[in-house]
Amino acid sequence: MCRSPRIWRVGTLVLDRILNRLEEWIIVALIGAATILTFVAVVHRYGASNSAGLARWAALHNLLWLKAAASFVYLKLAAVNLSWAQELATYMFVWMAKFGAALGVRTGIHVGVDVFVKKLTPATRTPVIVFALLCGALFTGVIGTLGAVYVYELDPDQVSPELEWPSWMIYLCIPLGTYLMCFRFLQVMWRYLRTGHVPHTGHGVEYEEPHDQTPPAVPAPETAR
Repeated sequence: MCRSPRIWRVGTLVLDRILNRLEEWIIVALIGAATILTFVAVVHRYGASNSAGLARWAALHNLLWLKAAASFVYLKLAAVNLSWAQELATYMFVWMAKFGAALGVRTGIHVGVDVFVKKLTPATRTPVIVFALLCGALFTGVIGTLGAVYVYELDPDQVSPELEWPSWMIYLCIPLGTYLMCFRFLQVMWRYLRTGHVPHTGHGVEYEEPHDQTPPAVPAPETAR
């Protein structure tokens, strides 16, 4: 009887840690792959256009060896089709943003105005924070449900323009990321009710409460005699 709650707590901590690491690795992998893919696509596009222009310039100035080298580079780059790179990078950034929003709720990096909340007493501050977290959970839960319905009602034969991937696979980030964000709101609320702590990351200079001690008076300068 005594071991069941302990096993439940340990299992919850392990699952939470796995979910945290999975969330972080998905974000890191997506933003890293999207950045590399964008860089390669830009180099490919400008390399092909500039090599073609260089070949024309070399032909006008009778630089046959430079024309041959530039034409060789252009043919090699033109043979590689990267027209799908921009579309894939866009999808990666969208997926990263959806999961990154959930990470922001967990770590408290979202921008928030808490000047009014800090003015409240601890007794009145708790229901305000709980209400705000419940509003966030309700909003993300509704958006996640609408996204799930939208994905469910998509035509299975509808595909993306360049990659020709099924559209439901691409839009699946809406319910997955938003439901994860909803779960994070509820998780933050539960931990706040248990510990009284809300995750928060300060931006800029931290505000310090004024002390009750009054500064010592500065003596007036002596007048010259």
